[in-house]
Amino acid sequence: MRCERKAVTGGVHRGRDPVAHGTMMTIAFTHGDTGMHHSRLCAVLIDCNVPDVREAAQFWGAALGRAPDAKHPGSRGNYFMLETPPDEVLVQVQRVSHESRVHIDIETDDIPAEVARLEKLGAKVVDRIERWVVMQAPTGQRFCVVRAQRPGFPKNATRWD
Repeated sequence: MRCERKAVTGGVHRGRDPVAHGTMMTIAFTHGDTGMHHSRLCAVLIDCNVPDVREAAQFWGAALGRAPDAKHPGSRGNYFMLETPPDEVLVQVQRVSHESRVHIDIETDDIPAEVARLEKLGAKVVDRIERWVVMQAPTGQRFCVVRAQRPGFPKNATRWD
């Protein structure tokens, strides 16, 4: 598989502005029959095994200099977004039942193609949850493959042929 890093136009974006994977809107990209897709780092998620995700968001917001954003559509239930400057990676605090840890999300315009690419590199599928896939790297870390979420996708994404 060849990797080419460049901004590409041509995707068809439908839906509203995308948000964190817990509240993903419908996003569709079409690229014809080229088999090509894009992916990039989307978000850092801080998984907190705590009773109150708002308190966790207050701590992480202060620690990272990003205020908790209660008005963000991704701030609901077990999820709380931190303010994100334009063109920066999203940071979301989420309440979880497993041990506290940090994981990343990789966003893509073709989840099955990206999962297949990562499997060839040695990653394993752990679970398929609603609109994303949980994977585990050969080194043990878990991460998620999600639909395109940040504005401007595929800007700064890697193109995979």
